[in-house]
Amino acid sequence: MAKHIIELKNIDMSFNGVKVLDQVDFALEEGEVHALVGGNGAGKSTLMKIMTGVYVKDAGEIIFDGCPVNFRSPQDAEKLGIAMIFQEFSLAPTMTVTENIFLNREFKKRNGLIDNRKCAAEARRIFSELNVAMDPDAVMSDLAAGQWQMTEIAKALATDAKVLVMDEPTSCLTESEVGHLFSMIRELKKKGIAIVYISHRMKEIYQVCDRISILADGKNVVTADASEITMEQMIRGITGKNVDRFEWQDRRTPVRERIVLRASGIKTNNRVEHVDLTLHEGEVLGISGLGGSGTSETLRALFGIDPLIEGTLTVNGEEVCFRNPSQAMKKGLALIPEDRREEGLLVDHSVKDNILLPSLDKLSNRVGVVDEKKSVRVVNDWTEELHIKTDSMNKLVRLLSGGNQQKIVFAKWLANQPQIILMDEPTKGIDIGSKAEIMDIIRGLARDGQSVVMASSELAEILAICDRILIMHQGKVIRELMRAEINSEEELQHEIQNF
Repeated sequence: MAKHIIELKNIDMSFNGVKVLDQVDFALEEGEVHALVGGNGAGKSTLMKIMTGVYVKDAGEIIFDGCPVNFRSPQDAEKLGIAMIFQEFSLAPTMTVTENIFLNREFKKRNGLIDNRKCAAEARRIFSELNVAMDPDAVMSDLAAGQWQMTEIAKALATDAKVLVMDEPTSCLTESEVGHLFSMIRELKKKGIAIVYISHRMKEIYQVCDRISILADGKNVVTADASEITMEQMIRGITGKNVDRFEWQDRRTPVRERIVLRASGIKTNNRVEHVDLTLHEGEVLGISGLGGSGTSETLRALFGIDPLIEGTLTVNGEEVCFRNPSQAMKKGLALIPEDRREEGLLVDHSVKDNILLPSLDKLSNRVGVVDEKKSVRVVNDWTEELHIKTDSMNKLVRLLSGGNQQKIVFAKWLANQPQIILMDEPTKGIDIGSKAEIMDIIRGLARDGQSVVMASSELAEILAICDRILIMHQGKVIRELMRAEINSEEELQHEIQNF
């Protein structure tokens, strides 16, 4: 039997009288990758924050390497070799790789000055052991997201970590970068390092994880070898029900012939190279491609964030030239961005403030005073319509789960009654149940005659809801497919990688 490096037994935790963890058990073996999965609000983050010393448990026991321990701070956990790599990078972009790895833990010379040569040599040693080619002197701002992730891991290993917690480690990586990350994880396993792998991407879990633990409503559902749990069982454990919304569903109402948006040879200074596309009334148009293909940049161009330097754009037959997003909004466009926390929300403001922000002009009288009754009605209507879970419209958005934050981004734009909704990775970083709800929302928009352009790397979701699919490569649309032409996710993946 493999040795447990850390065990959490009968862990209880409550916030403001609400129990978020109820007698939870979790054990991690040396050299294993253990998936921790569950819906937003299931208790995953709270459990890991207890294991890494961010939170102090209300009750229960933590055993590390066979000995009971009590963590009162992250430093207590770090001293024992427990480190967490968060979904949002914690690196300084203006500093070098080496400087980030050893920040506040630099090697010193006898005279007290930083020994830069020794720091760089140690960084090289760590990367060499992981079989990763990295320049320790490179400045972070010059590196790709995958290299940032590798630097985060090296930073954790520089503390002699025995346990690594990875929170959504592939959320901003390209497919090739994911492959490099998985290779690195396998090297870490060989060194006996134990990894907790938190992800909403089901297929990744089966690629890299040895065991799976499922939490739901703060309680253990199951812990078993990955080979013993099917994806359907995992989804059922997370959501408490079967989720069949990831399959194509025949349209209740057909796509209309009328073209609401047309781009002809549009080009920007940001990866968009003579893109042609059309969008019909009531259509869901999918856009996908390998990392750097220009999908996100195309949406930015359509929404007026990046100005066109060539080509034309027409909305409902009228040629337009958007110099900023406000002009696009006036023509009935909305953009749900990829990074909801940085670009889609004011996380330190309330649910109410966020939902109403794009609609303030419509809710104000001639002198600019907002109609409070109408505003409250709008917030209540959309909170109910999108099943946003919050105990108050005045609650700060940062206190809500990722899935509910994403629904607020949807609510804020849908309340403004757009005709054309541009969506960039709309299900990124949310749980399987919330993904299914988002997909139902998109289907409903199309059914009601609104039009959607959805850029996504989640091919299963593209196939589940898109009527037509554009494949991009190096800033150009190089293939157009009707949904009926694609029989499987593997076929679509082949089409994308065939250039």
